[in-house]
Amino acid sequence: MTLKSVNPATGETIAEYEEHSDTEIDAALARAEAAFAAVSIRDFAGRAEKMRAAADILDAEADSFAALMTSEMGKTIASARAEAKKCATACRYYADNAEAFLADEAMTSDHARAFVRNLPMGPVLAVMPWNFPFWQVVRFAAPALMAGNVGLLKHASNVTGSALALEDLFRRAGFEDGFQTLKIGSKRVEGVIRDSRVKAVTITGSEGAGSKVAEAAGSSIKKTVLELGGSDAFVVMPSADLDKAVETGVTARMINNGQSCIAAKRFIIHDDIYDEYRDRYVERLKALKVGDPMAEDTDIGPLVSARAREDLHAQVWDSVEDGAVRSFGAEPIEGPGAYYQPGILENIPVSAPAYKDELFGPVAIFFRAATFRRAIEIANDHRYGLGSAIWTNDAAEIEAAADGLEAGCTFVNAMVASDPRLPFGGVKKSGYGRELARDGILEFVNRKTVAVAGDNSAPHDGTE
Repeated sequence: MTLKSVNPATGETIAEYEEHSDTEIDAALARAEAAFAAVSIRDFAGRAEKMRAAADILDAEADSFAALMTSEMGKTIASARAEAKKCATACRYYADNAEAFLADEAMTSDHARAFVRNLPMGPVLAVMPWNFPFWQVVRFAAPALMAGNVGLLKHASNVTGSALALEDLFRRAGFEDGFQTLKIGSKRVEGVIRDSRVKAVTITGSEGAGSKVAEAAGSSIKKTVLELGGSDAFVVMPSADLDKAVETGVTARMINNGQSCIAAKRFIIHDDIYDEYRDRYVERLKALKVGDPMAEDTDIGPLVSARAREDLHAQVWDSVEDGAVRSFGAEPIEGPGAYYQPGILENIPVSAPAYKDELFGPVAIFFRAATFRRAIEIANDHRYGLGSAIWTNDAAEIEAAADGLEAGCTFVNAMVASDPRLPFGGVKKSGYGRELARDGILEFVNRKTVAVAGDNSAPHDGTE
C-alpha cells in the first residue's frame, strides 16, 4: 500500500510513499529499544544540547518547513512559518526546564528518607493528525525525548513528507534512533501498540480513532494520553469589549482554515448584544481573503482535501434541512482546490449536526443566551470539553465561568491557544491526560517511590 500526499490547493499529487513492511517495522522497534537502552537516564545536559540543536534547525529552516506544511495540508504560509517557530520555542522550553521538572521530590514518611524519582518509560508511540503537522508532533516529542524516552511517530498519511522531515530534524540534532517515523496506515497501528517494546501511546485525533487506540492500549495495559475532538464555546457577555471580542472571535474560528481542535466553534452571545455582535462578525468575514495558501496576504486557504470539504458541507446542509439558518457563506467555492466560503449558522436545532458534532472548517455556529446561566448551560450541552473562552469584565462571571465551564481550559478575554508553559488537554469525550508544561513531561515517566529505611523507620504492618 502507498501513502499519498496531495496538495489541497490544486488537487495535484505531491508524492507517494511505500508503507514500511512488517520486517521494516520490526527493525524500527528493535532500533528504538536499543536506543532507549543506550540512554543515560540522568544526562539532561546532553539531551538539552540536542534539543536546542533541534530548535536552531527549526528556526533556520522555518521557510522550507513552512512550504512543506502548506503544500501538504493547505495552511497559510504565514501560519505554517509561525508553527515552525513555535516548535522551536517548545524545544528550548523543555531543554531549559526538563531537569527541574523531573528532579527528585522529597516526601514525608516514617522512613529516614523518601522521594519520588521520575524515570523514563521507553519507546512511546505518537499517533498524530494532519492539521498541525509539526506542532502536534513536537509538543509530544520535546518533553518525551527530554525525559529520556524514545519517540515513534505514526503521522497522518497525507503529511508523510512532514513526518519524514521531523525524523530527519531530530536525527540531525543528535537523537539518531531516538525518534523514528513509521510509514504505516491506520489499520496497522494496533499491532504496533500491542508490541511489547512499545510502552505507552499518545494520540491527537478524532473521537473514533482515540477510542480504538485506548482500547488496544488498555487491553495491553499501557498508558495513554488522548486529545480528541472539540467544539469549543466562545461566550460573550454584555460587559465585554466588543471590538476585541469580534476581532478575536473571527481569528479564533478561522485559524488554520477553521481546522483546529481548539478553534472557537460555538458562539454563545447574550441577547443584549447578539445582533450587533453577529452583524460585526459578518462584516469581518466578508473582509477575509480566501485563496492561495502560499501567498503572504491570504487569510484562509483550502480545507485539507476535497473529501473534508464534502463532509463539512454535508453537515451544514443537514443542519439547514433540520431548521438551522445559514445567514452568511458556508458553502463550497467553485474551481480547483478544496476551498470553502467562511460562514455562519444560526438558530441551530438540538437535533442538527451543527449542534451535536464538531464542524471542522470555517463555519461559526451562533446561539442566543438570555442570561449568563443559560450561556453556561448551552456551552456545557455537548459531549466534548476541550477548550472554552468567555468574554466579560464582570468579576463574578469570570469566577463562575472558571468553575462552571466543562472544559480542559478556560481563557478569559482571549482566544484558546496552546502554549508550552500551560497544561493542555480536555475532559468528557475530548479525552484525558495533559500535554505541555510540567504536566506533559510527567505523563510518560515512571514516578518511582524510593524509601530508605533508618533507625526511626516504622515496622511494616503487613497492609498495603
